[in-house]
Amino acid sequence: MSKEENEVVATGMPQGSAPITTTVINIRTETSVPDHIVWSLFNTVYMNCCCLGIVAFAYSVKSRDRKMVGDMTGAQSYASTAKLLNILALVLGILVIVIFIIVSAIKGQSR
Repeated sequence: MSKEENEVVATGMPQGSAPITTTVINIRTETSVPDHIVWSLFNTVYMNCCCLGIVAFAYSVKSRDRKMVGDMTGAQSYASTAKLLNILALVLGILVIVIFIIVSAIKGQSR
C-alpha cells in the first residue's frame, strides 16, 4: 500500500471507488436597480423647470414597474433616463434660483 492509501484506511474512509455526488446551488444575486423615485418627486414638487420633474417621475414609475415584473434591463434603461432628467431638472432649477437672486440683488442696489 502507498502512503496515501494507508492514510485513507487509517481514517476510516471507504477503499472502494464509490460515486461522489455533489450538489450545486445557484444563488441568484438580487441586482439593485435604483428607480430615483424620491428624487423625481422632489424635482416635481420643487424644481419642476420645463416639466422635467414630471417626466422624470413618470420614468421612475416605469422603472419601478419593470423591476416588479423582473425586467431588470428595462428597469435599468428607465432608471438611467429618470436620472438624466433629474440631473437636468435640478441644474436648471438651481440656475433659475441663482439668476433670480442675482437679478433681485441688482435691482435692490439700483433703488
